[in-house]
Amino acid sequence: MFNRKVATVLAGLSTAGPALAYESTYNLPVGASDISARVYALHMMMFWVCVGIAAVVFGAMIYSIWKFRRSTGAVADKTLTHSTNVEVVWTVIPVIILVATAIPAARTLIMMEDTRNSELTVKVVGYQWKWQYDYLGKGVSFYSTLAAESNFARQLNSGVDPNTVKDYLLDVDHPLVVPVDTKVRLLLTGNDVIHSWWVPDFAVKKDTIPGFINEAWFKANRTGRFTGQCAELCGRDHGFMPIVVNVVSKPEFAAWLAAQQAAAKPATGAADAPAPAPGASAATTPTP
Repeated sequence: MFNRKVATVLAGLSTAGPALAYESTYNLPVGASDISARVYALHMMMFWVCVGIAAVVFGAMIYSIWKFRRSTGAVADKTLTHSTNVEVVWTVIPVIILVATAIPAARTLIMMEDTRNSELTVKVVGYQWKWQYDYLGKGVSFYSTLAAESNFARQLNSGVDPNTVKDYLLDVDHPLVVPVDTKVRLLLTGNDVIHSWWVPDFAVKKDTIPGFINEAWFKANRTGRFTGQCAELCGRDHGFMPIVVNVVSKPEFAAWLAAQQAAAKPATGAADAPAPAPGASAATTPTP
């Protein structure tokens, strides 16, 4: 069974030099879940397969050009001949390569779609241009929109330096909060147009389609703040629809959830503003 240790080993073997893969800006992130580590290992395996194919093909081409160059007296064969053995070889070898790479790829895709045995279910609804998170069975629901600071920064002018604003266009007023080492099932749909909930560190990218429910899941193996964006062209403010997921310890999540449930009891609306996530600053009230 492909577990976290195997994924970590493969990821480590596939890196070159003293720098770790997740420290490089020139490669995919290893991520914060077993699935994302598996996807990274699959990516690196395919990369080295392609490198091997390129080395063999270009090596044969370079050798042929050098060995049979005109200056050595080589004469091109102008007859229409072919070798049955060569035809078989260059057909069988690619088939073997495709089958060998398709097996781990298919296993990864099957695991990514397996939402069984989830411990927490969150309904995600995409709006123009915000997200709604509904913790099913928990009585907690709220909207998540671009944070006021990020929104103000992008309104200044088109030449604003993103380095001067913390989490420029990647901060929200109310992040999704989930516990670490917990399988979180997502039920995704759209309210108006097609959006796409994309968080690279969890290897999750799923469309939210009006009138249709998509499923996805992730299980973060470390705490932290993870960001993403809408990956579908959903309108004029498509670029200002970030996603923030705060992964906290299970005791912190239990305390946060209890606070949300207590705050929601006297409320009559379907979506109420949550209290700040553990470690997050106070936020403004979201707009439904």
